Amino acid sequence: MRLPKPVLAGAVAVATVLATAVGVTVATEGTAAAATLPAHVFAPYFESYAGDSLSGLASQSGDKFLTMAFLQTASAGSCTPDWNGDTSMPVSLSTFGADINTIRAGGGDVIPSFGGFAADDTGTELADSCTNVASIAAAYENVITTYNVTRLDLDTEDNSLTNTAGIDRRNKAIAMVESWAAANGRTVQFSYTLPTTTTGLAASGLNVLKNAVADNARIDIVNIMTFDYFDGASHEMANDTETAASGLVSQLGSLFPGKTTTQLWSMVGVTEMPGVDDFGPAETFTTADATAVENWAVTKGISSLSFWALQRDNGSCPGSGASDSCSGISQTTWQFSHTFAPFSGGAVTAPANDFSVSVAPGAASVAAGGSASATVGTAVTSGSAQSVSLSATGAPTGATVSFTPASVTAGGSATLTVTTSASTPAGTYSIIVNGSATSGRHTSTYTLTVTGGGTTTPPPTGLLTNGGFESGSLSPWTGQPGDAVVSTPVHSGTHALLISATDSQTGEVDQTVTLAPNSSHVLTAWVQGNFAFIGVSGGASASTWTTSAGFTQLTVPFTTGASGTVTVFVHGWFAQGNVVADDVSLS
Repeated sequence: MRLPKPVLAGAVAVATVLATAVGVTVATEGTAAAATLPAHVFAPYFESYAGDSLSGLASQSGDKFLTMAFLQTASAGSCTPDWNGDTSMPVSLSTFGADINTIRAGGGDVIPSFGGFAADDTGTELADSCTNVASIAAAYENVITTYNVTRLDLDTEDNSLTNTAGIDRRNKAIAMVESWAAANGRTVQFSYTLPTTTTGLAASGLNVLKNAVADNARIDIVNIMTFDYFDGASHEMANDTETAASGLVSQLGSLFPGKTTTQLWSMVGVTEMPGVDDFGPAETFTTADATAVENWAVTKGISSLSFWALQRDNGSCPGSGASDSCSGISQTTWQFSHTFAPFSGGAVTAPANDFSVSVAPGAASVAAGGSASATVGTAVTSGSAQSVSLSATGAPTGATVSFTPASVTAGGSATLTVTTSASTPAGTYSIIVNGSATSGRHTSTYTLTVTGGGTTTPPPTGLLTNGGFESGSLSPWTGQPGDAVVSTPVHSGTHALLISATDSQTGEVDQTVTLAPNSSHVLTAWVQGNFAFIGVSGGASASTWTTSAGFTQLTVPFTTGASGTVTVFVHGWFAQGNVVADDVSLS
């Protein structure tokens, strides 16, 4: 999940990790005894709604500690939280219980997180939804005893930052749980995850903490989301993390004047977003930033370090925007995990099995209509050999890529063959070779240059097809489940595009076109709905978005690369409702 917050900062549905070491003295039947969290813990977010194996990804990444997002009610007004607000995923040992036991057997643990952007935006965050403080406290206690955990995270953003009644109920419930824990021999910590500016909490986040002090609720960690600033500025993300945390320490000093500077820093948690965040390339957290932040975090003695989210920690989509499943930058799989892992006080735990992918030669030049081949090599980098499936993306128009064989055992090789056609446009193309296995994905780049030939046609300058959707069908656009061409509402003509944005998808609709290489163009579209995005990716990267109850025109200028090929996209945003688009055009 990667939900943007188009105000201030830290707006993704990201939550927190916690910090100081605490053990559990009472174990619930059916669960393994909780491991003691390190005094300084790295626990990246796990998107529990994505269908991945909790313990499987922990093993593959080497991450011992995970923060589980999110718990929320199925509907506004309810006092019963479920995972992702899905009643088929209740707070029960049948949901994640076996995975948690497996993680604990390896010396790790989990941190359940309540809230998140989607819950805060729909009134299903527990304290916003439930108006009975005792019932909120009982729900917190049920999670603690069911999973035998020592920390709960409260991801509070969007509407939950201004719902004063919900804020007060949540803090009163925290105080009630803390009294219950003390009376029952349990140690439980609470962490607030809040959006931030580059200089500290905004007034809304600070008010949440002020209310906690007034309600005698002990907040052990304040975790700031140091991404999605949405301020239109360029950012050096590691530096911004440091200034945001320093500002937070000053604010905490005013709230807790009896604490020393060291104690105030020990209340700080930081959550990053690897790679390109929801705002775009101006807010890119690099692998070098990760090293800088981990070193800084150790020096300052903060309690927790995290990132959103574990499923993003791979480089399978370099050059793209924010995604739930990749970082948008070039990196090795689990690189951010391995960089942050020492923060928990131990050595990096490498995945049990892993592999690499290479292509030799790494480049070739062919005349249009010809073919080229290369050897795809794989190697075991840790653990045992496993089956690796091969695929490719980025081939030019009119070209096909094949592998013989299509899968190999790590350590083996295959032949890559690229066959072009007479109509394949001249240019230089980066073909991404993907290797996929149970341990994750790795990629290598094969550069193909296509030159003109006797049967080669000039590079096409074709524009969009069916941009007004007047054909009555989606083709040649490709979409996601629920996307459809509709007759109302429309901006002009008789048809428009309905984009189905749900909890699990943005509804993205794409069309790949080949324009003149290195040429300037403008993409325009008329859109309506919440968080309506248009843009291009691939051979160029640019986008914009709006929220509008009526049709509004968006404009995106861009310049093509050497290939001229770009993918035009239109999409909405997770859990924000349908978006309508019409009259999409290129000039």
